[in-house]
Amino acid sequence: WVAQPCSLPPAASPYFSQSAQKLSFYSWYGNAKLFHFHVPEETVLLRWLLQASRGKGPECTNMEITVHFRYGAPPVINPLGTHFPANATVRPSYNISITLSSAVQNTTFVNITSPAAGDWFIAAHLPEAASRIEVKGFSTPCPYMFQADMFVLRLTDMPVLEPGVAMPQTVVSPAKPLHVKVFVPKHAAGMRFELRSCVTSEQKACAVRVVLGSITLPQSFQKIITCGGNVNCSLALDSPPWEKWLQIMEVLVLPVLIPFPFCFTACRPGSTSSFLNFSSLNQSQTGPRPGSTGAAGSSTLSTTEASHNASGQRSFCLQNQPVIREDLDVVSVRYRLLNGPSVPVNNLSPTLLLLNLNTGMDSGGSLTSVNLANASVVACVSAASPVLSLNATHNCSTAFFQGYPLSVSTSSAEATLIVLYPQTDDWFLSLQLICPKGQGQCNAAEAKVTVFAYLTPCFNDCGPYGQCSLLRRHGYLYAGCSCKAGWGGWSCTDDAKAQSVSVQNLATLLLTLSNLMFLPAIAVAVYRYYLVEASVYTYTMFFSTFYHACDQPGIAVLCIMDYDTLQYCDFLGSVVSIWVTILCMSRVKKVLKYVLFVLGTLLIAMSLQLDRRGVWNMMGPCLFALVIMVAAWVYHGVKRRHCYPSSWKRWVFYLLPGITLAFIAMSVYAFMETNENYYYTHSIWHVLVACSVAFLLPPRDKHKKPWAWSQKLTCRYQICQNDREELYAVT
Repeated sequence: WVAQPCSLPPAASPYFSQSAQKLSFYSWYGNAKLFHFHVPEETVLLRWLLQASRGKGPECTNMEITVHFRYGAPPVINPLGTHFPANATVRPSYNISITLSSAVQNTTFVNITSPAAGDWFIAAHLPEAASRIEVKGFSTPCPYMFQADMFVLRLTDMPVLEPGVAMPQTVVSPAKPLHVKVFVPKHAAGMRFELRSCVTSEQKACAVRVVLGSITLPQSFQKIITCGGNVNCSLALDSPPWEKWLQIMEVLVLPVLIPFPFCFTACRPGSTSSFLNFSSLNQSQTGPRPGSTGAAGSSTLSTTEASHNASGQRSFCLQNQPVIREDLDVVSVRYRLLNGPSVPVNNLSPTLLLLNLNTGMDSGGSLTSVNLANASVVACVSAASPVLSLNATHNCSTAFFQGYPLSVSTSSAEATLIVLYPQTDDWFLSLQLICPKGQGQCNAAEAKVTVFAYLTPCFNDCGPYGQCSLLRRHGYLYAGCSCKAGWGGWSCTDDAKAQSVSVQNLATLLLTLSNLMFLPAIAVAVYRYYLVEASVYTYTMFFSTFYHACDQPGIAVLCIMDYDTLQYCDFLGSVVSIWVTILCMSRVKKVLKYVLFVLGTLLIAMSLQLDRRGVWNMMGPCLFALVIMVAAWVYHGVKRRHCYPSSWKRWVFYLLPGITLAFIAMSVYAFMETNENYYYTHSIWHVLVACSVAFLLPPRDKHKKPWAWSQKLTCRYQICQNDREELYAVT
């Protein structure tokens, strides 16, 4: 195929857009806003359009937005600088910063030439979150918005090269590079690419630069050949990606005609004698799980059993082991070897295990591989293609991917690897026996290696101080750990700021026992014959105590019922307690007071169901009750023609202290609570609110004794009470 001098392959320019998302300050991975795009095949240019904006209010300040990019899986990020779990592989994501200063909007372009086809992810977030606990409704946060759009330039008729056939191609100019592609078949052990007989239109020396492969982020493994003169150039690639299209781009100074011969080295897989043995398909694999003790399934090195297979294995470059993918749940997969967890490994050819992670929904978890052995065995975990020369090079890398090495020996019989957010692809585990004293001593030897491989949403379920949360962006699911009790890190394993057990116990005791300060308020209410109010305070004290006992982030936790139920009852009791206290202070008629009790409680229950943490769920009933109280006090003052309450002692020793305590409590609740001091500032809130209730409750009726019932006289006279005049009358 020869291109015309002024013609180019037809191209298409698709445009992909997703709705803008409101950014959050970063405290865990769930605060990062994820964007998921799919780049089509034959894409030669990718352009991201990143748009960031902020509100126009005075609360909006200069802000720096961090944007992360990754191919194949969500970016692995660490804005807080915490530690990752042991044995976890971490490759920092590619990121850029977008600054919002005087302008309310920022537009940034990111161009990628020859991007890899498949899934691409963008994650954006604000700086680290402040430790102060914001009460919803007290302040208006500034909205920071972020939107990512994707433009691609796709060649719809890209030339296809055939193995072993020299297909001349014409490159017109450096501004119009030539793009061709070749399909890499399965079991390709190597690929050799050559440039021969470069001819220019002006009979000058050729200057050609050839780029093989596509760009992936955060790491790119493109291979570049620079050829000058009429000398043939070649490049050999080990383990090219199986069953994928490989793009090749040529750039040069002058128009040339270049033939592109290339060839593949085939890898003949050996057959597994037990592949058709399905008797173990439904049998559970027994063996030690990661972190368990015992030697079940440990390997042995045998020379007699493998000697009769050595001659047959020399003709194969790898030994396939059948692996079954068992889907357990969302982002949860277990890989089972058909004949049990023990894998035979020899020195002649690598043993290969295929871990299928190409469904498009597996990149949001953690891939864990555990090897147990008592012989010297090297292993390599790689994506797209396996490593087939472990015993010769000990290099765990393929043509376009840097793998993850593992090794087990008699001195270190267990090796664990954790891949965070593995990219969508076929993953391979290659194992091979190593003989340090010489190749000839291990030709007939075979080792048994126990292998466990599984995909989980969160590694180790985030541990005892974390919660694994399933996150969703449109139809894509992924998981992240939300840490508690000062713990941090990807899997909540970083204890740099962790609370000790004694601090956790102290926090639980303070937050629960501080509710006992409601006992004086309950006693005052009962003594003054406010039985309904006393019942509400008892309800609040009970559920606040056990809600905070269940809400603790650590080991000092006690949940007597569902957490959500305890939280709702605690919030309901708190607001209703304020409601009934203020209505009791208003001294309205009893019938009206109890009607308002019931109606207010029903409305408060409804509003809490709509928005449990809204500040107006508390402030609304308080303000309405205060309006009723002020109106009632004005009515009593006008009727009696003097101030109400009339006693200065009532004002000095009860009302003013109670109001002062209530204002201090509200100030502590709204402005002083942080994640670090929550356990004692919120305990102070409990104490202040309970004490203010005891001060603010009005005295009992002047002429009524505690627990005094209406007395019936023997002479058929009855003492009764006139609520309207607050005097006694004889009838």
